[in-house]
Amino acid sequence: MKIQISNGMFIAMILNIMYAKAIGVTQGVLARAVGQDMWLATLLGTLEGIVMMYLTYVVIRRTPDKDFVQLGQLLLGRWFSSLIALVIFAFFIVAFGPIMITFVYHLRDYFLPDAPLWIFVVTSLVVGAIGCYYGLEVMGRIAMIGLLFMFALNVLITIGSMQEFDIRNLLPVMESGLPRTAKASMHYLADCAMATMMATLVLPLVKKVDIGNGRFGVLGIIGSGMMIIIWAILEGAVLSSEVTSQYTLSCMKLARNAHIGTFLQRYEMIMIALYSLPALFEVMFCIYGTSVCISRIFGIKSNRPMIIPCCIVLGVFGYWIIEDHFRAIDFLENYWPFIALPVAIGLPLIMVLLRVMLGSKLQKKSA
Repeated sequence: MKIQISNGMFIAMILNIMYAKAIGVTQGVLARAVGQDMWLATLLGTLEGIVMMYLTYVVIRRTPDKDFVQLGQLLLGRWFSSLIALVIFAFFIVAFGPIMITFVYHLRDYFLPDAPLWIFVVTSLVVGAIGCYYGLEVMGRIAMIGLLFMFALNVLITIGSMQEFDIRNLLPVMESGLPRTAKASMHYLADCAMATMMATLVLPLVKKVDIGNGRFGVLGIIGSGMMIIIWAILEGAVLSSEVTSQYTLSCMKLARNAHIGTFLQRYEMIMIALYSLPALFEVMFCIYGTSVCISRIFGIKSNRPMIIPCCIVLGVFGYWIIEDHFRAIDFLENYWPFIALPVAIGLPLIMVLLRVMLGSKLQKKSA
C-alpha cells in the first residue's frame, strides 16, 4: 500500500523544516547584513521561495506519482537517477550542519553549558531515527503537533514583547537599499531551499497533488514567511538591529526579554520546549532524506536499513561543524547559502529543461 500524507501535513512539514533555523540563527545573520531591514530581507526571501517551490511542482505535475529520483530514471536511466539521489543525499548532509548549530547552541549555551556536545548530537539523532523508522505518515502527524507548538510560541513571544515594542527601531525603512537587501535575502532563501528539497521527495506522496496546482507548497512557504517575519519585526523593534546582530541566537535574547504583566517573567523555558519539536523535525527529515536517497542508490526497497548508517554520517558531520564555534558561524554565513541555493534552484531547472527536451520519451513510457 502506497504511503500518502494529507495536504495539511505537507504544509505543516514545510513550516516545521524552516521555522527553527529561520528564527534561531537566520535573523542574526540578516541583522549583521542589512540591519533593521532584516524583516524586508525575510519578505523578499519568502517571495523568492514561492517561485522556487512552484518550480519544483512544475517538474512533478505531469508525473505526480514520481519524485525527482524516479523521474530521473524515466528521463535518462538509472545512472541519472542515482546522480540525483546522490545530490539530494549530499544536500541533506550539508543541511544538517545549520540545523545542529540551531539545536545544540540553543540548549548548550543557554541551559546546559557543561554538557558535552556529543550528548546533544546523539540524543537528537536517536529521536529523529525513531520518527524516521515509523515512516512519513508519523512524521506528518508530528509536524502537525509542531505546527500547534509554533503558533503557541508566536502568540507567547508577541504578547510578551508588546510592552517593549518600539517601531522607531525599524526606521528608516530600506536604509540598506534594495540590491543589498535582496542579496541578504539569500540567507532566508537557503531556509526555503530545505523545504524545496523536501518537496522533491515528498510531493508525490501528497494526496491529489496534481489537483492542487502547486498551491499547497506555495501556502507552506507563505505560512512560514508569515510566522517567521513576526520574529524579524519583533527582534528589530524590541532589541534593535544592533543588539540582534551581536547574537548567534538572537531569538533567545528576545525570549529572555519577554514578560507578561508583573507575575509571569522569564518564561523562555516554556518557549524552548515549544521550539524543540520543530527543531527535532528538521533532524528527523535529514535522516529520512539521506536514508531514502542512499537506499535508491543501492537499490534497496526500504529506507529502514540505511537509517543507522545515515545517522552516523550525519552525526560525524554535525559534530565537526558545532565543535568549533567560529567554524560553525563561518559555515553558516559564508558556505551554506552558496551550497544550498545552486542545488535547490539548479536541480529543478535542469529537470524542467529535460522534461521539455524529452517530453515525447516520457509520454511513450507512460503509455
